Amino acid sequence: MQFPIEALFFLLLLAVSVAIARSKDLFSAAMLLGVFSFLSASLFTFMDAVDVAITEASVGAGVSTVLILGGLLLTDTQERQQPTRLLPFVVVGLTGAALIYGTLDMPLYGDPMAPIHHHVANEYVSEEALRFGIPNVVTAVLASWRGYDTLGETSVVLTAATGVMALLGGVFRGRKQDPSKGTEGGEA
Repeated sequence: MQFPIEALFFLLLLAVSVAIARSKDLFSAAMLLGVFSFLSASLFTFMDAVDVAITEASVGAGVSTVLILGGLLLTDTQERQQPTRLLPFVVVGLTGAALIYGTLDMPLYGDPMAPIHHHVANEYVSEEALRFGIPNVVTAVLASWRGYDTLGETSVVLTAATGVMALLGGVFRGRKQDPSKGTEGGEA
């Protein structure tokens, strides 16, 4: 029996989560959060959710990491130890148990007989070429059936890219370019 690659990525996510929780150095924790987002995006890709993976990579690994690192410039580099409180652990444990209980009656992952694969998928595949005249089923579904969803995801990715460019563009503020030499001049 082949070990599923998704399980390997899930184990890596658990390991990185433990490393983040145990890290005392905030810079290391911020970098590990970026690694966690990258692993999540990889897991989404293996689960055939490429659109979600692109959004996770740009927002989670990209913008969030840059914002966290920017916040670290304003704080200490080491975490100050606080007394351990039991209530947050109880809340997280109960929430996790409720989520696991809610998934017990779901079909197995990848089951071809699962209702999700037969609700509208058959209609998408059989009628796309006739209805829209687009030979590629994926393009037809993204452009016609999921147009608003795709527009929203594209807007998120565009906003994330714009945010990263704005943050990184701040590094070069304060300098002006000398038009006669075509190189950077002195301070503004």
